[in-house]
Amino acid sequence: MKSLFLSFMLLLSASLFSQTTVEEIFSAKLDAKRTVKIKLPPSYGANPERKYPLLLVLDGEYLFSPFEGNLTYGNYWDDMPEVILVGINQNQERYDDSEFELKTGVPSKSGSAFFDFIGTELLPHLEKKFRLAPFKIIAGLDATAGFLNAFLYKDMPIFEAYISMSPELANGMDERIPQRLSAMKHPIFYYVATSDGDLKKFQNQIKVLDKNMQTVKNPLLNYKFDDFKGASHYSLALNAIPSALSQIFAVYRPISSIEYQEKIAILPSEHVKYLHEKYDTIQKSLGITMNVRLNDFKAIEAAILKSGDFKGFEELAQISGQQYEKTMLYDYHMGMYYEKTGEIKKAIKHYQDAFMKEEIGDLTKDMMMNKAEDLKKLMPKKGLKGGRPKEKATEEVIEEAPPSDTPADAPPAETPPTEEKKTE
Repeated sequence: MKSLFLSFMLLLSASLFSQTTVEEIFSAKLDAKRTVKIKLPPSYGANPERKYPLLLVLDGEYLFSPFEGNLTYGNYWDDMPEVILVGINQNQERYDDSEFELKTGVPSKSGSAFFDFIGTELLPHLEKKFRLAPFKIIAGLDATAGFLNAFLYKDMPIFEAYISMSPELANGMDERIPQRLSAMKHPIFYYVATSDGDLKKFQNQIKVLDKNMQTVKNPLLNYKFDDFKGASHYSLALNAIPSALSQIFAVYRPISSIEYQEKIAILPSEHVKYLHEKYDTIQKSLGITMNVRLNDFKAIEAAILKSGDFKGFEELAQISGQQYEKTMLYDYHMGMYYEKTGEIKKAIKHYQDAFMKEEIGDLTKDMMMNKAEDLKKLMPKKGLKGGRPKEKATEEVIEEAPPSDTPADAPPAETPPTEEKKTE
């Protein structure tokens, strides 16, 4: 009953934390209240130490929902991480919020106030109230998509990823954006999209921007441009949102069959090094620290078996022993290492130890015990007590016979009688 109650409370907690809440935030910079929608991940309440990336959506009154749907679907299949989704409702204020000086191409008074609201009021409020990871994304459409580029002008941009859908570019942006992205010293994602049904003025500016972006050689930049066919200025967002999220979170995905075939299976060794680098990249690029997925373990295990570099199982055990210490995964990896390297006794010991620990994935107690029993059959059987001893090899020694006092014609000595086995 206690366990059932605890399970119910955890489900209730997850449900509450995954709901969307609305806050009215007063901005001294704008001298007005702004409505902000916030959706926390379902796991937020159950993981008090975990931090989550932030996705800040401008034009939240109509862009919040399509982003929410794509994130929910991607997270269900573990192709995207859970994020804290925040949308700013702008309504008729969006044009004032996105206003730029015509000559300089930087935010004007009203645009500058909104810029400061985001950087000096909203983000500090969110960081104080919620557990934000260092990785932050900002997204917008047309006017707000052009506005969000202003954050790139700062020496230390506060966002690491930019989703700019059919942006209305201010003066000089088509040249300044590539210049700023060329100078970035940390990983950064930049996505821009247009369509054949886009507004011609926007479409032409965006294509000039893309042409200039082709000259950027910064290896820290992850850039993607989409030119959709058959989409209008507004409907292109339905194509752009999943494309942009897929670009940004590509590194997060589990090892796919294509990744396995093209990048892992071809390695003669160092498969675990590949695994380390994959999760290091997730941490450095997205600010997400996570345990190795069980399916990713299985992919590396398959590559180790294929290559015959069995030391990899011992290296995997160093990871599984730390990240899944209460489960049988560590002993399974060590058992496989010793089994494949011919140390059968040690392999049996680890499979037996695994039997005493928690099951995980497709590893079960029955499986561990069966592996131990199968290996026992391969052990050499010991000789039975009282059996005929193995003949020892002896060297033939030829030497001169010593003199004997026994006459040559004396009968041979009697052999002592042996006790016959009684039979009934």
